[in-house]
Amino acid sequence: MQIKFSEKTRSFKLDTAGATYLMQIGPSGELRHLYYGAAISDDDAVLELGTRHGKASFSSHPEGLGAEDSLDLVPLEFSTFGSGDQRMTAAALRKVSGTSVTSSVYRSHSIFQGKKPLPGLPASFAPDTEMQTLEITMTDGFSGADFVLSYSIFEDSDVIARSIRVENTTDAPLVVERLMSAQIDFHSSEYDLIYLQGRWARERQAVRRPLAPGRQGFRSSRGSTGHQYNPGFVLASPSATESVGDAYGMLLMYSGNYTADIETDQYGTARAMIGINPENFSWTLAPGEQFQTPEALVLFSPDGLGGLSRQSHRFLMEHVIRSPWKHVKRPILVNNWEATYFDFDDRKIYEIAKTAATLGIEMLVLDDGWFGKRDDDHSSLGDWFVNRDKIGDLGELVRRINDLHMKFGLWFEPEMISEKSNLYQQHPDWVLTIPGFRKSIGRDQMVLDMSRPEVVDYLFETIAGILHSANIEYIKWDMNRNLTEIHSAVLPAERQKEVAHRYVLGVYALHERLLKEFPNLLIEGCSGGGGRFDAGMLYYAPQIWCSDDTDALERVSIQLGTSLFYPSASMGAHVSVCPNHQTGRTVSFETRGTVALAGTFGYELDLTRLSDEDRELVKRQVKEYHRYNDLIREGSFHRLTEGFGTGTLSVWSWVSQNRKRVLVTAVRKTGVPCGHDCVRRIRLRGLDPRACYVFSDTGTALHGDTLMNAGFTLDGLTRDASSRLYYLEVR
Repeated sequence: MQIKFSEKTRSFKLDTAGATYLMQIGPSGELRHLYYGAAISDDDAVLELGTRHGKASFSSHPEGLGAEDSLDLVPLEFSTFGSGDQRMTAAALRKVSGTSVTSSVYRSHSIFQGKKPLPGLPASFAPDTEMQTLEITMTDGFSGADFVLSYSIFEDSDVIARSIRVENTTDAPLVVERLMSAQIDFHSSEYDLIYLQGRWARERQAVRRPLAPGRQGFRSSRGSTGHQYNPGFVLASPSATESVGDAYGMLLMYSGNYTADIETDQYGTARAMIGINPENFSWTLAPGEQFQTPEALVLFSPDGLGGLSRQSHRFLMEHVIRSPWKHVKRPILVNNWEATYFDFDDRKIYEIAKTAATLGIEMLVLDDGWFGKRDDDHSSLGDWFVNRDKIGDLGELVRRINDLHMKFGLWFEPEMISEKSNLYQQHPDWVLTIPGFRKSIGRDQMVLDMSRPEVVDYLFETIAGILHSANIEYIKWDMNRNLTEIHSAVLPAERQKEVAHRYVLGVYALHERLLKEFPNLLIEGCSGGGGRFDAGMLYYAPQIWCSDDTDALERVSIQLGTSLFYPSASMGAHVSVCPNHQTGRTVSFETRGTVALAGTFGYELDLTRLSDEDRELVKRQVKEYHRYNDLIREGSFHRLTEGFGTGTLSVWSWVSQNRKRVLVTAVRKTGVPCGHDCVRRIRLRGLDPRACYVFSDTGTALHGDTLMNAGFTLDGLTRDASSRLYYLEVR
């Protein structure tokens, strides 16, 4: 891990354990991107990459320089609007004159141990001795404002954490109209774009396609990351597989409106960037004020998509998730939602808990319907007081469940409000709405203006009051509709485009205050399932409900798509009832358990109605969880089949950090009569080639090199929805 600056070549070099990142100050003060990839020793060998030789017809160049120095041609580290670069740009500042033309000229830099905090935003972390930061200050020649580009590297990772801060050092106000968190100019456009798309109940389906000429990408304007796309993407060499080939990634640590853009230009090069969606966004800076972008994680692996994923998993576990639960086995829970929906009372909840305790389940989570006058989804959001007519004394119910040696968790949807609620009658102005115009309703609920400190104060006080009233060790934080009419009653007209970002800062502030008050609280994020599954939320919630779709076969592609960036320990995964409530499909109890085991494990059904046979299966699954969870949570993850779960057969594995334990999961979605795919040899990855691994079920012993090069034959996987677990251990 080293960052250095060469006075001779005016270049910056960031070296991690396995990668090098190089940039150079150009002749007009612009910052040029030189190289990003596998580690190199000879800086001078790539200096020529800062100049692209070609005819820049119609492209201007800085006064006093030649055409080959056109900002529209050279690879830039940080691009600005209207000063010669005609490609999509990373920054635009509007001045009092009305112009948004912005420039970027090197002024200074500093290199230091550690890293500065990002006020109000989630950010990666490590001990100061284990990370180093480069800050490069670029000045806008048209206003005098400063852009501070931040790059942090870590002793144990090849990930680079990037963000940008703009400082209004002038004596006049400025408006930030666009400011991305990270940009990379690639020297070629011969890459495949891989990203995650979907919809409610089918989130994070991996898509792979070649880059095409022009601009491509995706974004959210929903007020959260959304079910439709995830705020990260990969550019991989066309021949890259799970195990070989160059792969570059960008992942945004942010839970609001974002954009991810890639542009292939006229010269066959590509520019990639990620950051806050500039649509309906601006931020006014008075003299002396600053604006900080969310942090973006930039990744590179020469070891294919699997190598990039494992790099992301380990970084998120070690440097983003800060919960005391991150390296701790999570309690096996049962959630009552699909068991009862709104039709429950304290007796029913206690009976589920009592049955769960006999099966080895460790926590009961009481979902929606316990508060206000909530018997359906038409009322009471915002009224965070106990519905005593329904569940009696909450503290007493929790004590009775604790006496069963069970923990207790509770569902909240803090950001929402029902029109039929005491809170709305008292504070109708707390809703995001445009006064005098018709408001939008989704799921019979509206959205609280989380940009207002008094709203955050109210939510903290009421939720903390509930948590103090009983031994509540877990909360499920839900968010069940998109933001519309994004207007705050307390901000002036010229600052209304700040509301969406201020909303996210309010959400983060409430998480921060609750975790400070209850430092051991386990929070599971949720947004209609996986509608806000992002690295920003993982900073506060170490696990996120992966999807409302609990169908085991659907979950294979959902969870494998999620694994592009996110570790298994972050994925909420439960066994639910069949026929499944989302798809109507029936899958064996065994396969449902096998798939749910690949995340944070639990149940989403009425345990009191299970057959004796299924209860015995629950007990077996509980034992498997305790046997394998340390390996699943802490091990390195390998997708052993291509396609992120879209094929008929999906196989994946976890390998312990010392390479002595391996768990392989295989799931066949559909059987093919007399098909070649019915007999498959699977080659494992990440093993010690000289060690001898023993299969726990058969006692067969094979060396690591045999398992990785010749593989082993899957057996018993010929029928629809069949599955197997294979456990191997060095002996």
